Amino acid sequence: MASKFTELAVDCADPAGLARFWCAVLDYEVQGVEEGEGVVTIGSPAVPEGKDRPGPVPPTLTFARVPEGKTVKNRLHIDVNPTDREQHEEVERLLALGARRADVGQGGASWTVLTDPEGNEFCVLAARHP
Repeated sequence: MASKFTELAVDCADPAGLARFWCAVLDYEVQGVEEGEGVVTIGSPAVPEGKDRPGPVPPTLTFARVPEGKTVKNRLHIDVNPTDREQHEEVERLLALGARRADVGQGGASWTVLTDPEGNEFCVLAARHP
């Protein structure tokens, strides 16, 4: 049996704020808060028991407070696919939530690069609607 992707950890300055942003982006909900540790975990409300399921599950995102800020382009990033609207409409929705446009040298690519409120790059894809 192989491993399955269940969680992505994100270092940040404001775990609660970043969790709110990504909950709005992904239609996730807060699944755990460790106040003393500065950690907030979010996940899909449709699969609260995801870690115990044998098949594919939407991964959770865990935001952990760290003292240092982001200084360079991410080596790993999230790609999102709009499910009920066109790419340009989703980009506008995400910008209204606090995302910002980013240029990482993508040129005329079919995806749009944005950053979350703490500057972490992510892509909004156009060609695939899961």
